[in-house]
Amino acid sequence: MSKVDLSVNIGSLKLRNPILLASGTVGYGNEISEFTDLNKLGGIVTKSLSLKPRKGNPPQRIVETPAGMLNAIGLANVGVEAFLKEKIPFLKKFDVPLICNIAASSVEEYVECTTILTEEETIKAFEINVSCPNVKEGGLQFGNDASKVRQITEKVKAVTDKPVIIKLSPNVSYISEFAKAVKEGGGDAVSAINTLVGTSFNIITRKPKIHNVNGGLSGPAIKPIALAKVLEISRNVDIPIIGVGGIMNWKDVIEFMIVGASAIQLGTLNFIDPSAAGKILNELEEYCIKQKINKISDLTASYNL
Repeated sequence: MSKVDLSVNIGSLKLRNPILLASGTVGYGNEISEFTDLNKLGGIVTKSLSLKPRKGNPPQRIVETPAGMLNAIGLANVGVEAFLKEKIPFLKKFDVPLICNIAASSVEEYVECTTILTEEETIKAFEINVSCPNVKEGGLQFGNDASKVRQITEKVKAVTDKPVIIKLSPNVSYISEFAKAVKEGGGDAVSAINTLVGTSFNIITRKPKIHNVNGGLSGPAIKPIALAKVLEISRNVDIPIIGVGGIMNWKDVIEFMIVGASAIQLGTLNFIDPSAAGKILNELEEYCIKQKINKISDLTASYNL
């Protein structure tokens, strides 16, 4: 029995601990299950699902950058029907909350995807991707328009009784305005942040290293920005926040919680060390014991300004 209460709440969603695996970094869970015990995690966020299967962008789709990586996968996925038939049976073997990330190119598609998936009891919540920067249709338009973000939140909430989390774009001036739109639309929480827009060029060919030219920048390079965005939301909007962006160790987790996150997601780290989640959990518990913290949730928004 743990000496520390690691459980956290994201609205009505109860998690055994604050560690989630981020969308797009662990596929549908089966690949990473060989390296980490999924039953010990707070939850898994699936790679983005769209109504119909998507091939995504042509390669090159990933490139390393200083202290990070660029990706322009283009939301390649099997589609909701194949997900329910082929992926859910494997995920049912584990006692871990499943959060489905949904991407779409229209408000109607968000609603239809949610309607279909909400019947599946294994799915405990939805993370709505309004901000993916590597898709030509949808992505940036939705993520940069607060009224659209509110509309999507309202429409999705109308067709499910499960928690709805909106994943916010950092490529805006004031992210708190978008968090307010989510709250006004009835959303349960926000994930902050999605990737930043970036690019990289080959100096010999003078061509972009990524076929799509631009991609989403993730990894430790974006952590200070992600922290500032979480802090901005926390100080301006009363809504649960899931911190995302460059988290590489247990210290980063604590930092995100101090500035306002109730839980966090591990992303790029999963490519470097797919077993990292389990190690971080042990280290978080050790930290809490040393700091005489009985409930890790007490750390959320505990900054002293």
